[in-house]
Amino acid sequence: MAEKKAHVSENKKKVVQEFTALLKQYPIVAAVNMQNMPAPQLQKMRAILRENVIIRMTKRRLIKIAIDNAKASKPGLEKLEAYLPGMPALLFTKDNPFKLNKILQQNKSKAPAKGGQIAPNDLIVPAGATPFAPGPVIGELAALGIKTGVEGGKIAIKQDAVVVKAGKEISQKAAEILTRLGIEPMEIGLDLIAAYESGIIFTKDVLTVDDAVYLSNLENASRTAFFLAMEIGYATKATMEPLIIKAFRDAKALGLSQTIMADAIIGDLVTKAEREMLSLKNAAKIEVSEKNSSSSAEDQKKN
Repeated sequence: MAEKKAHVSENKKKVVQEFTALLKQYPIVAAVNMQNMPAPQLQKMRAILRENVIIRMTKRRLIKIAIDNAKASKPGLEKLEAYLPGMPALLFTKDNPFKLNKILQQNKSKAPAKGGQIAPNDLIVPAGATPFAPGPVIGELAALGIKTGVEGGKIAIKQDAVVVKAGKEISQKAAEILTRLGIEPMEIGLDLIAAYESGIIFTKDVLTVDDAVYLSNLENASRTAFFLAMEIGYATKATMEPLIIKAFRDAKALGLSQTIMADAIIGDLVTKAEREMLSLKNAAKIEVSEKNSSSSAEDQKKN
């Protein structure tokens, strides 16, 4: 009996063809996780990215088929298959992947935690006053490892407490307490997992750049390069003037130490000679009569 071939709908074929064409056309392909992404926020992101980014979402299996179809013209593209968690979608763009990730990060909004979600980082309840009156809530806080006391008729948290560790599931009780305390630890937005460009996969941790740290590193590198150039006498646009000033000072110091007559240091040499003369006079206890001093002063006036 002939083996029956699995039927593939025309719609799925069209989706795979579209993804394959986009994968071949665009140099940068980013994988994002659409899980827990509310429709209003998704529409907002589509509007923000509309001019430079195409967003497409389908089943993970169909995305992998499209990647397999396009990988011959995009070496290393198949590595992106390892970064399709949750509800995956692909972003197609010609923009720099670092710029793309920055736009996505800037357009995330805060949201309360829900039971069953995974904590993106340590969820911390800070020390301080709460709006709660003493009652059963003290026991609820204690169950989460939160130390409390009563101050001014209200419950106060004595010290910062980590109620959920990063990567752990948020319990329903922890989510309720965080919400009642007004703590919104979650972020709503497109969560970029990785991006492909020219055979290289850039993961989220690489693409997430702190502008302040990056600028500080650049400034430190610039200072280090400047000091190194000055030390070895390497002339550049930035070091030319300081090197000339340094050379002049070094030459002047050499001239003074070796008593070399030059227009630039003649005054300094005379001053130096006078200091040495006075030092010798004091050391030898040579007395200069007032008459000789007056005669010398008169001679100087005549000259």
